[in-house]
Amino acid sequence: MQLDFAEMLLEVVRRKASDLHLTAGAPPMLRIRGALVPLDGLHKLSPNHTREIVYSILNNSQRQRLETDLQLDFSYTIPGHARFRVNAYQQRGALGAAFRLIPSTTVPVEELGLPSVVRTFAKKPRGLVLVTGPTGSGKSTTLASLINEINETRNEHILTIEDPIEFLHA
Repeated sequence: MQLDFAEMLLEVVRRKASDLHLTAGAPPMLRIRGALVPLDGLHKLSPNHTREIVYSILNNSQRQRLETDLQLDFSYTIPGHARFRVNAYQQRGALGAAFRLIPSTTVPVEELGLPSVVRTFAKKPRGLVLVTGPTGSGKSTTLASLINEINETRNEHILTIEDPIEFLHA
């Protein structure tokens, strides 16, 4: 199979994977229900492959930040198909990247299985809400659901501070 980056990302969507991992010395891997699964028919990526892929989706400013900081968080969109939160990083002298699929819709708060007190945050007239936790614990999903709840019930101005921006709200 020919190495086609856009097809790799679309495979994340088709196979309902949460992530695509690109690491030099390993084939592209999907994370499906927590398990890493190699993409069918693709060989190990060389350091040149991973660099070409990552650099092909960065602007000059992002390239400079990656070279200076040796890691970079940003979002990437395939218009009409999917958005991804991306972490590009240096590992063993080569670039690697993890692409996390950002759901196109938010889950209603009541379907998240959170304590009922969490939903009351969306009813507060003002304040600061901090949501913390490890990677993959549902912070972004929780916040997106709360913001969506506010958007559906009130006419408010909401400011989020996030880098990269994940969910897009109307």
